[in-house]
Amino acid sequence: MDKRATHIQQWIDAYSDTLLDSALFLLSDKQDAEDIVQNVFISAFESYSSFKGRSSVKTWLMAILKNKVAEFYRKKYRHIDNIPLDRYFDQEGSWKHDDILQDWNEKDENLLDNNDFNKVMAECIDKLPLKWLIPVKLYYLEEKKADKVCQETGITATNLWKILQRGRMQLRECLEFNWFNIL
Repeated sequence: MDKRATHIQQWIDAYSDTLLDSALFLLSDKQDAEDIVQNVFISAFESYSSFKGRSSVKTWLMAILKNKVAEFYRKKYRHIDNIPLDRYFDQEGSWKHDDILQDWNEKDENLLDNNDFNKVMAECIDKLPLKWLIPVKLYYLEEKKADKVCQETGITATNLWKILQRGRMQLRECLEFNWFNIL
């Protein structure tokens, strides 16, 4: 085995789990995450000579992963059909279900420390329409700036803010039904 193949195999052994965890967090689909990680190592193999060691191997591989995820989102986001919004919004663009949304109590302010709540929140996030899921994850979970989210998804800033607002409202509705109403 040549030097390049030996190093790549060592990197696969050392960093596969870390890369897969990150990809799974970003994509919420195990098969897609595994495919992305495989593509990371293929890219690392193909561009091995460009790695000069100025950063750690893990940092370099994570940068490749982030680029692959961004590419995945760009491709997937551009091929999504329009989402029917009439379930959530009336013709004027106002939220239909004001009667469903309740005020959450101040006692609930430490919910992110609750594993059961986090599980319900993750399930609610995964129920978002894909056209909303991608920007919501990039903006809120990856904490990317709005201009970067717009660049990666190919949407305008105005569209991003509408998507984020609608995503928040759907998340709130989901949490109302699946967490707060069962307490």
